[in-house]
Amino acid sequence: MKKIALSLISTSLLVFTSTAQAAVDVCIFDLLGKSGESFQMAKEWALAAKGWGAEINLIPRQDEAVADNDFKAGKCDGVFMTAMRARQYNKFVGSIDSLGGIPNNEIAQKAITFALDQRSAAKMQTNLAGKQYEVAGIAPIGAAFIFVRDKSINSIEKAAGKKFAVLSYDAAQKAMVQRTGGQAVPSDVSNFVAKFNNGQVDMVGAPAYAYKPLEIYKGLGSNGAMFNFPVLQVTADLVIHPDKFPAGFGQKSRDWFVKNLPKSFSMINRLENGIPVKYKLNFSAEEKLKYQKMLRDARIDLTKQGIYDAGMMSVLKKARCSVDKANFECTLSGE
Repeated sequence: MKKIALSLISTSLLVFTSTAQAAVDVCIFDLLGKSGESFQMAKEWALAAKGWGAEINLIPRQDEAVADNDFKAGKCDGVFMTAMRARQYNKFVGSIDSLGGIPNNEIAQKAITFALDQRSAAKMQTNLAGKQYEVAGIAPIGAAFIFVRDKSINSIEKAAGKKFAVLSYDAAQKAMVQRTGGQAVPSDVSNFVAKFNNGQVDMVGAPAYAYKPLEIYKGLGSNGAMFNFPVLQVTADLVIHPDKFPAGFGQKSRDWFVKNLPKSFSMINRLENGIPVKYKLNFSAEEKLKYQKMLRDARIDLTKQGIYDAGMMSVLKKARCSVDKANFECTLSGE
């Protein structure tokens, strides 16, 4: 009897150990595949995850839609992709990328740190159609700037009637282009810059991260320009099915992402400084204020439509006003 009991215990322990060590698949979207910055960061994260009891199998995906579909189909237990697409799983976190919500990297670091803090843990979890999701990390990709093929388009007003490549799944981008009188051309992460480079569109918004890999300089040519004014902050989210990972994994993962923020922003600053000065079009203080007000109006409208999360809008406003107390909006209500 004692031998049978010991045998049962041994079998149970073997099953438990096998389950604990079973690898979980995580799809990583990176335009450059395994050689990209995002995938390299994911490798460091997966190595750290061993210490949290998880064996991670990273699956590179150069097409973001494929990564998302694989996650939906259960081929991946987690997925790393842009927040604009990940907003469908968590609107609070997905709203960090709101129009004009984060005007510089200092504010971006504050906002991301707050979201990943243990105090926000409940907001990282969602239940959609009976499935559990958890945001286990947020990584900054950098501010998105507007690039134009013709530098005579030197203001938002002159964008009227011009073709602008927008991500088809992001209603905010389409709404913003319509607000400026431009023509929104539905695109995807895999082809939006290609449309700019080959002349299908006149304008495109992208972070410095995309400048060299996607060869934006080809679209700029000798007559293009970049509005040196951040329209929004691009981030990427790691979304997981928490039941596929060890207990407490999500917060340990989020803490890791916080520790790596300085390294990420150092890379972003390097990439932004790497864009030739000859392309950078600077706005006057009056023009910047005008565009900030325009983006604020758009943000409030999109929040009312349910596209952005009102709670995150409040968080971002507090972050902006903690850095710039003289900001015109700090005495205004509405966010």
